Order: sequence, then C-alpha cells, then structure tokens
Amino acid sequence: MHDLNPLIALGVTCSTAMTDAVYVLFTSAVSARRRISAANWSSLWYVLSAFAVISYTGNSIYVVFAALGSWLGAFGAVTWLRRKDPAVHAHPPLKPL
Repeated sequence: MHDLNPLIALGVTCSTAMTDAVYVLFTSAVSARRRISAANWSSLWYVLSAFAVISYTGNSIYVVFAALGSWLGAFGAVTWLRRKDPAVHAHPPLKPL
C-alpha cells in the first residue's frame, strides 16, 4: 500500500461527489424524458468518473474517499432538486377537526 496523498484523496472525494451529483441529474433527465439533457449528463458522468477510478486503482484506501464523495454528491444533488420542485414545498392539506 502506498502512502496516502491528501491532494489525491481530496480530488477523489470531489470527483466522486460531482460524479454522483451528475448521475442524479442524469436520472432526473431520463425520468423526465429529456433526451438531450440525459445524453449530456451521461457523457459528463463518464468523464468525471475517470479521475476517481484511475486514482484509487493504485491504492485501495482511496475507495473510502470515493464512497464519501459519492454520498456527498448524491445528497447534495437531491437536496438541490428538491429545492427546485414546488411540490416539495407545498403545504400539506388541512385535516378536518
């Protein structure tokens, strides 16, 4: 096992965070049947994932940073999508007394 490089660890975390955020946006575009958006998000998804894969294949400890980034990216993207969705902020119906 090689020494841990903090810059590579940060790069892997950021790369996988961005990758998962893009994956969430890709999935959203697919479910909305937006072909061009889905294709664009898909191509960006693969480009971003290359850095993380190449980085942690040389040292398995970077998988931990990839998992952290993955969690952060998915959480952040879903949070952002929820803020854009007016249905999430609608008030629940009133219950009868």
